[in-house]
Amino acid sequence: MSFTGKVAIVTDAASGIGAATAKALAREGAKVVLVDKDADKLQEVAKECEQHSNKPLIITADVTKDEDVRTIVKNTIDKFGQLDVLVNNVGIARYATFLDKNLMEDFDLLMNTNLRSMVYLTHLAAPYLIKTKGNNIVTKAGVSHFTRCVALDLAPHGVRVNKVAAGGTNTNILENAGIPNGDELWEEFIKQRTVLKKMSEPEEIADRILFLASDKARSITGSTYVCDNGTLLL
Repeated sequence: MSFTGKVAIVTDAASGIGAATAKALAREGAKVVLVDKDADKLQEVAKECEQHSNKPLIITADVTKDEDVRTIVKNTIDKFGQLDVLVNNVGIARYATFLDKNLMEDFDLLMNTNLRSMVYLTHLAAPYLIKTKGNNIVTKAGVSHFTRCVALDLAPHGVRVNKVAAGGTNTNILENAGIPNGDELWEEFIKQRTVLKKMSEPEEIADRILFLASDKARSITGSTYVCDNGTLLL
């Protein structure tokens, strides 16, 4: 799969699935736009990407802020003049019960980060994806209907939209959520609930994202690809 000459935005690119996807795209020749709030980790990912491809564009941004989302698209077009692949990967986890006084605060943060930001970024990116007949890849679990709707909307313009439903993946999402020992507990929980008794590595999800964004998947749109080590079989 070659992405030479293609421009790809990857959100949440400082670690986990986002970092693995950005590196994989760079290895295949893409001009990568790295987006995250963590400027220091973005620099580390950028150094690895640069070994394989062009120097990435680094955008330190908070996708819950509309101004930052507008900056992501504007800076990408100003720098590269086009957009071929949008990987909507940003996501957070929070834990709260209906008795917690901060329930709605956590709920709003989750919706703004995991859903609203993706809708707005896709909205702003769509005109440029139409010009290149590009791809929008979503990696969040709760957005199947969004994927289908956007796929229907953009299909007449030659843009494909697909979703990767990643099961338990070895990232630091729970650590970032402030849950003590969350990632270790999550790993054991996930392993016992898969038929393969394993978690996925970020690189495995990145492989699926690159496939869907490539011409090898040129007849696929509106689909959800599940990478869960067989969890749904149980």
